[in-house]
Amino acid sequence: MDLYAEEILDHYKNPRHFGHLEHPTLTYHDSNPFCGDEITLELKIEDNKIVDAAFSGHGCAISRAAASMMIDEIIGKPLSELKEWTKDEILDLLGIEVGPVRMKCALLPLKAMKVAVWGLADETEER
Repeated sequence: MDLYAEEILDHYKNPRHFGHLEHPTLTYHDSNPFCGDEITLELKIEDNKIVDAAFSGHGCAISRAAASMMIDEIIGKPLSELKEWTKDEILDLLGIEVGPVRMKCALLPLKAMKVAVWGLADETEER
């Protein structure tokens, strides 16, 4: 089995950061109505950096692994850097070719993170 496929299965079966945070700064829920994947992303933010994160929900191996892998990467990162993330960062984390049918699955965690980070960043800039 391909090393990347093994890592995706590991993150799917044993997701990192799965569950809930105590007192998250923000929570964002999103879903993919085409396949039924759902994610609730919780972020704890201090000094415009992600200091902790968690996710819950259900979905296919690709969406769940993408969420787990993404959270590993975003903890410790400033909001300004995360605002710049594109689908390339998620696809690089997954390390496999993702076809058009599975692309929305892979990008669901990214979409949730981007909406949350942009919303919070806009709020803090207004203060």
